[in-house]
Amino acid sequence: MAGGPAVSPYRGRITAGLFAHLFKAVFKQHHRDMLPLLRRLVPADAVVLDVGAHAGQYAKLFARLARLGRVYAIEPQSYARRILRTAIRLNRLHNVEILPLALGSAPGTATLTIPVKRSGSYGFGLAHLGPQTRAGAAETETVEVTTLDALAARLSLPRLDFIKADIEGWEQAMVEGGRQTLMRFRPALLIEFNEQHLMRGGGSVASLWRMLSELGYRAYSGDPGMAPLDRPREGDVLWLAHERAL
Repeated sequence: MAGGPAVSPYRGRITAGLFAHLFKAVFKQHHRDMLPLLRRLVPADAVVLDVGAHAGQYAKLFARLARLGRVYAIEPQSYARRILRTAIRLNRLHNVEILPLALGSAPGTATLTIPVKRSGSYGFGLAHLGPQTRAGAAETETVEVTTLDALAARLSLPRLDFIKADIEGWEQAMVEGGRQTLMRFRPALLIEFNEQHLMRGGGSVASLWRMLSELGYRAYSGDPGMAPLDRPREGDVLWLAHERAL
């Protein structure tokens, strides 16, 4: 990672999908099926990190559950933040702070790649660090990267209850840069495991699974059933520290 942050080539542009993205972010609520699980793990005074906050669907849920706490919505992509800020503001969620960062294994800068659909709108939910790995057009943005450990120190976090991470393959790098924070606070983790994406970030499902297990975490299905998992698998996986295990 090198160089300084660059001005996004698409910041301020009106795209074909912008208004559709804004409407969904402001007026729709996805992931309602996750509420039974989240209510068990996110108390009213919780501190939550929404890593890869995208358009804010999870951030809105977290903000309403942790109404006396704080939600940090971490999103490096300026187009996504434009939508995220609008959704948070119009939903009057005053306990959400948006951070223009990516989390990785070391501080620096990195290139964020944003696919462009044939219609001209951005596939901003597919944005990822590193070069384009699929066919089609893409635009790039240079973004700041920090570590989870450095961010926890910067924010002077008094506690950390929950981390959701869906960052298109850099989940393992986030964990590598956050060992001290995970050991100190023992937050619950909801992490996306995708072999193809993790390989793009230099990891794998097996290695990330092993890393979390060695940190004293146990895996459960990332759905309201919360069934214990005894072997690596793809999908959203919930991790609880052994002392919090069900």
